[in-house]
Amino acid sequence: MAQFVLETVIAAPVDAVFAASLDPELHVRSMAAHGETMVEAPAGGAFTEGSTVTWRARHFGIPFRLRSRVFDIDPPRGFRDRQISGPFGSFLHVHSFAEHPRGTLMRDVVTFRSPFGPIGRAVDALFLREYMRRVIAARNRTLVAELENP
Repeated sequence: MAQFVLETVIAAPVDAVFAASLDPELHVRSMAAHGETMVEAPAGGAFTEGSTVTWRARHFGIPFRLRSRVFDIDPPRGFRDRQISGPFGSFLHVHSFAEHPRGTLMRDVVTFRSPFGPIGRAVDALFLREYMRRVIAARNRTLVAELENP
């Protein structure tokens, strides 16, 4: 399994960062560079315990569909989302939030595995882990921009 951890400080209260992280429309804005859209939005328009969403995006010039479920929501400390169908052999994103002297420390722990056994593990190690880290870092920059400069 490949894994990376990102920590981002946002000059905003923990409750605000937590809520923004559960906003599917903000997620779409943060992934605009990849043409990400919601094929199936969560019921009620917001992520809640057990809600699912289907995303469509383009990475490496290839269109992908990924369906995920949000779970273990613990306001404002964190939540998780997991791929339930899509391009990965497995994908888990743990989001956590803590008070910080400058606002909120947002921590992302992403663990994933590509399909295709040893070939997938090599792809993960050689470039996919770093690529995914950059994708999540770009998402976080959008959160920072929207929360610090509303």
